[in-house]
Amino acid sequence: MSKDLPEKSARVAHIGIAVRDLDEALRLYHEALGLPLLGRESVESDGVNVAFLPAGDTELELLEATAPESPVARFIEKHGEGIHHIALEVDDVAESLKNLRDRGYRLIDEEPRIGAGGVRVAFVHPRSTSGVLIELCEKGGDGRPRQP
Repeated sequence: MSKDLPEKSARVAHIGIAVRDLDEALRLYHEALGLPLLGRESVESDGVNVAFLPAGDTELELLEATAPESPVARFIEKHGEGIHHIALEVDDVAESLKNLRDRGYRLIDEEPRIGAGGVRVAFVHPRSTSGVLIELCEKGGDGRPRQP
């Protein structure tokens, strides 16, 4: 394997879904489809309320905007509800950002920041990833995203 390539592939940590009404979305995913609710929280820095539900080997992250200027609110205004991003678990978000930057990918976050659950995250711009917003999530030693 080339020295320039990561040694192991990233796991899909979660799929982010933008919704207008988190309670309504939970009626579908949690109550009707029976996915367990792992938790809800507000991420004020991103202007969202989130809920996580396990789905097979990954999770669904439901995202409800709490501010009209938040990225999720702008996404819903432009595209409607639906898949917002795919999150990939990586060992080191900062190193992954450097690798992507060195290869010419456009980054939304130049440095890792704290996202839902206290996990270090960063986003890669969809203009450089075939239209897919990619979130990088740093995993803890147990292979799960880091929690506070």
